[in-house]
Amino acid sequence: MINVGIVFGGQSPEHEVSVITSLQAAAVLDPEKYLAVPIYVSKNGVWYTGNSMLDISAYTDLNALLGRSHVLSLQPTADHLLTLQYGNEGGLFARSRPDIHLDILFMGLHGGAGENGGIQGLCEFANVPYTGSGVLASALSMDKARSKEYCREKGIPVVQFRAIRETEWAGREDAVIAELEIEFGFPLIVKPLTLGSSIGISLVTSQNECDAAIEEAFRYDETVIVEHAVENLREINCSVLGTEDFAEASVLEEPVSDSALLSFKEKYMQGLDSGSAKTPPSSTKSVPSAGMASSGRIIPAPLSDQKTQEIKKLSILIFKTLGCAGVARIDFLMDAETEEIFFNEINTIPGSFSYYLWEPSGVSFSVLVHRLIEIGFAKHRQRVERIRSYDVNLLAENGARGLKGSKA
Repeated sequence: MINVGIVFGGQSPEHEVSVITSLQAAAVLDPEKYLAVPIYVSKNGVWYTGNSMLDISAYTDLNALLGRSHVLSLQPTADHLLTLQYGNEGGLFARSRPDIHLDILFMGLHGGAGENGGIQGLCEFANVPYTGSGVLASALSMDKARSKEYCREKGIPVVQFRAIRETEWAGREDAVIAELEIEFGFPLIVKPLTLGSSIGISLVTSQNECDAAIEEAFRYDETVIVEHAVENLREINCSVLGTEDFAEASVLEEPVSDSALLSFKEKYMQGLDSGSAKTPPSSTKSVPSAGMASSGRIIPAPLSDQKTQEIKKLSILIFKTLGCAGVARIDFLMDAETEEIFFNEINTIPGSFSYYLWEPSGVSFSVLVHRLIEIGFAKHRQRVERIRSYDVNLLAENGARGLKGSKA
């Protein structure tokens, strides 16, 4: 049995989305192969576990849930396992509770240090297997400006954009907005540099709207990205699964929105209102049926075969260019009249792991999760096969004497 620590929650505005995504994945883990161990990171950064944390209905009263859950601390081991130790909760039974040994961490965090390479770096430092993209790919993909710049250098089309730091904005608001109007013209898209789930994003058509939108975006990030708005916009998304060596593209989707921009509610809450959200297949647990799978969308996207293949090839190129692994979703902007395509952004831990884009290709959610775990183990094997230390003790007597002489 493989113990899979599913990490979710976290200190991010996308906290609740992460809970939904991760519990969906936990529900479809093959119980004959895997044991799901929930690791909930609270909004104040404390790590918890407990069987109740796999039940979405328990989160309606979070204080009660945390009260019957257990605080954890992490302890790396020499055999590439990660031990979860129960915190000092008091009482005889707490002291006798056995540690939990994890074989791999399954990354279900959205935004913040859970998706920008922070926790991935912790895993690499502790030499523990984990799912998804590595440190550099996670950090680069999270940064909307740098990922666009990097892809543009590789010949991948992106819209005109500008990244504005808060220090550049403060005291020069009118001048910056005037520069944006001259450089791009209205309408513009304004959004936080590293956030997802349509949080803090605005479509603006005037200087006053631009000022308010930039101020709003700075509430979430110290850097804001402002982009030329594509006329006659169609949004097209594609998921990619694999590694830098081999990757495959899913079917395409076209999100459907009642407004110019797909909102947080449209992405994650449509099914909560109608009761029609799609439930992950093979699920017997009480899990959310919302998440990205509840969004209005057309699958497959109504495009020509030629345009479909173009976007699939571009998606794989972006995935490999940024050095990603596991599953990602690449979002594109398309001018409906010219059919010109632009890379918008990449999500290295996409909502609901984009399982709804793989089912039409015959890859069930359960198989998708299994492949993510397999890729995580394979990437870890590649790392540990390399030399990680040099077998010499510079602090031994002779070595230390040599170092002292060198310094002198």
